[in-house]
Amino acid sequence: MLQTSKLIPQGKGLAAALLKRASTVELDWDVRQKSRFEATDSAGQQLGIFLPRGTVARGGDVLVAQDGSLIKVLAAAQVVLKITHCPNHGTAFDLIRAAYHLGNRHVPIELQPDHLKIEPDHVLADMLRAMHLIVTEVTEPFEPENGAYATGGHFGGHRHSHDEEPAHVHGPGCSHQH
Repeated sequence: MLQTSKLIPQGKGLAAALLKRASTVELDWDVRQKSRFEATDSAGQQLGIFLPRGTVARGGDVLVAQDGSLIKVLAAAQVVLKITHCPNHGTAFDLIRAAYHLGNRHVPIELQPDHLKIEPDHVLADMLRAMHLIVTEVTEPFEPENGAYATGGHFGGHRHSHDEEPAHVHGPGCSHQH
């Protein structure tokens, strides 16, 4: 069994030629959010994945095996609920309302400009239909949002502050009190 314990988000910094030669492993959302699991790659190699706790593998991420080989993660198609607004009497704002209500329930949700996706749940599907949204069961890859407090490892995503003050430089013309 080939062991992997390193993940490179979206294969950042790897040459395209290396990624092209990499084997792949197709995993659904349930597996990709675990830090320890077994899988079989596209070359038939058994993999033992041991990632740091809280790490989530996203479609496009690259696993690095102990022998240096690369395995590209693909988000497997799975049954999800696709939510769209009614084209006859709804608006895209209806999706914002739906995202708000789903977020209040801490539901993993994939946000797209024209639709939302969630894992199957008949109670939530009924709630969304009552909001005059169209809920359709489809089989597609599922990549839910990272979350508002996302950091490196567990949620991925970018980190920088939009609230930082610009650096204060002292020099000629600095006329305020300290």
